[in-house]
Amino acid sequence: MDNRIQLLVDMEKHFDIQDNSFFEKLLKHDDYIIRTRAVCILADISGEKAVELIGDVLLNDIDHLVRHEAAFSLGQLGYTSGINVLTKAVLADPSFFVRHEAAIALGVIGSELSRDVLKQALDDEHQEVRESAFVALANLDYISYVKRNNKFTKLTGG
Repeated sequence: MDNRIQLLVDMEKHFDIQDNSFFEKLLKHDDYIIRTRAVCILADISGEKAVELIGDVLLNDIDHLVRHEAAFSLGQLGYTSGINVLTKAVLADPSFFVRHEAAIALGVIGSELSRDVLKQALDDEHQEVRESAFVALANLDYISYVKRNNKFTKLTGG
């Protein structure tokens, strides 16, 4: 059996028992597919405790797809504690793919703390990043208008 498939089977068993430490170790695995899955699973089973670990992946993983999934996961988690690393990614990640997702994630989190960086992203060299920042800012405007940040605003944040 393929090693990746066997590891995925093992991952499912560890997911069932919410084994955070198992998935934390997988964040450094050689296989980007495994790292991507580990990021998403940690977000699901660890909540805000995973923000720092996922933020480290966002800023340091060598693969843009893994960093993209880290940005996505931070947005889905929705904690303002993820804003700092998402801000760094929006402004400095070498991949427009990651910068786009980090901007969307900031919109999903829906905090005014992100407004300035999203305005800066409107000047990004890539249209995808500029459009993502525009969408995120529209969500911040809506949240400001209705004075609430709830499931609806998180679903429409990006």
